Amino acid sequence: MENINKARFFTSVLLLVIITSLVFNNLALSAELFKNTKIFLSEYLGWFIILIANGFVIFSISLIFTKYKNIKLGGINAKPKYSYTNWIAMLFSAGLGIGLLFYGVAEPIGNLNDYPGMVDGDLSNNAGKALGLTNLHWGLHGWAIYSSLGLCFAFASYNRNKAFRVSSLLGSKVESNKLLATLIDIIAILTTVIGIATSLGIGATQINGGLDYVFNIKLNEFVIIVVITIIGLISVCLGLDVGIKRLSQMNMGIAILLLLLTLILGPTVFIFNAMIQNAGVYVNQLIQLSTWTEAYNDSVYQNGYTLFYFTWWFAWAPFVSLFIARISYGRSIKEFIIGVLLVPSLIVFIWMGVFGNAAIYQVLNNVGDISGAVSSNASTALFVLFDSLSFTKLLSITSLILIVTFFVTSSDSGALVASMLSSKKHVDINSDSPLISRITWAILLGIVAAVLLKTGGLGALQTAVVIFGVPFSIITAFACKEFYRSLEEEL
Repeated sequence: MENINKARFFTSVLLLVIITSLVFNNLALSAELFKNTKIFLSEYLGWFIILIANGFVIFSISLIFTKYKNIKLGGINAKPKYSYTNWIAMLFSAGLGIGLLFYGVAEPIGNLNDYPGMVDGDLSNNAGKALGLTNLHWGLHGWAIYSSLGLCFAFASYNRNKAFRVSSLLGSKVESNKLLATLIDIIAILTTVIGIATSLGIGATQINGGLDYVFNIKLNEFVIIVVITIIGLISVCLGLDVGIKRLSQMNMGIAILLLLLTLILGPTVFIFNAMIQNAGVYVNQLIQLSTWTEAYNDSVYQNGYTLFYFTWWFAWAPFVSLFIARISYGRSIKEFIIGVLLVPSLIVFIWMGVFGNAAIYQVLNNVGDISGAVSSNASTALFVLFDSLSFTKLLSITSLILIVTFFVTSSDSGALVASMLSSKKHVDINSDSPLISRITWAILLGIVAAVLLKTGGLGALQTAVVIFGVPFSIITAFACKEFYRSLEEEL
């Protein structure tokens, strides 16, 4: 317990226990409160979320072309600890895995069904828009949020020898105010836990949906979360280099296998043609799509899609960004942005292109009822897609294994980050944060995910993300301002 900041650690744990207890004991009231809060934030702050998300894209990309681009994280003599392959695998597994598997099919089809800009009967044109919106939600904007805050963490820690805490990113005035610094760090910890719990909840629903659809096995989602949490605890105890690193390598291997199998067994030529067209739509409409605020129509699309995704990225930002910073020692600023922003965005484009277009092909050719599956139970969408392909069972089992391993990696790395945020001092690049702290956070992540699912399923998870993601976007903006100001001192 010697390296645990007791104020941050125990206050965060206590608040989470209180919040989850209140929610669990007042399920109907909590569900209504979640719903109304989400509506309020979406209606009155939607413009702000759109504006600030675009700001981080501009901020990240512009750094590649500045005089600061060759500054190394850790100083001029710093050398990376992890190879490019391991580095990309770990940041990708921690930052996105569960979401891609759940929404890789569900979102393109959902856009096709729900986006108000679609033209009745014009499926070919609508399909391009559906993938363009999908790439908007999962591409540059999200990873720009990660890269912006990740750079702040890495530079503050490795170049300024500051602790891995959000308050360390906001300048001396905040750091010197212990009460304010502690409050900000607690907000970051709570945001981290809620963001990860959302993904864990989504993963649990997909595992349950897949088991039920493929094997007719219906489990309680609480049981799934408990089992995965236990597996995550084992990985937590093994540490970063043994647990997360090896799991991430396995994740990437299985993900590539699943991607190739789907490409080969699916409509291969159609997918390649569609991906080229999708790239054109995305580039051509990027500014229009990324600045659309639904000002002139009264649909509910943006609340359920764009604003949710952007705030989800913000809610995940303290977790993923700190984790990325932790594994990025020795990278230059330019190298960091390319690795964290551009490479994952390209991987996402390929992933969504393969799975999304395979699903859209089925809609265009009246194969199965994947649109109905997405509307009735999005957690089964991926498995419905596999129904129309050869080796259905193999694909389904492979995807279930991948969901589980991504689930564990997210839980493990999330516990590591929450532990780092609640640590007393700087975490050495060659060591892990206190074990008891990591174990505590791993357990709490599972509990929060289970309670949110109990409260209102996917809707409650989405609402929790919006509530915590919005305030953290403001904190991230101030951190980037302080980071840019301090860069000049490094030259």
